[in-house]
Amino acid sequence: MKITLEELRAWVAVVDTGSITAAAEQLDQTSSGISRALSRLESKLQTTLMHRTTRRLALTEEGLIFLAHARQLLSSVELAEEQIA
Repeated sequence: MKITLEELRAWVAVVDTGSITAAAEQLDQTSSGISRALSRLESKLQTTLMHRTTRRLALTEEGLIFLAHARQLLSSVELAEEQIA
């Protein structure tokens, strides 16, 4: 299974906003949709990217590493879209 841009955007939005609910609002999606995207992403990567509690999210070491790559990928896609537009 391949990772989708939707899953990458959800992951970065959750990290940037600090919560699944805020990421859902930012991306105009439901909280459950964002949560499912994160679960799919972790399943595809076969690792835990963050520890979730009701009060906070904490990135794992793998999550920190993957976040840098996800940001680069999304930046590259945005740049390509801008150059084509």
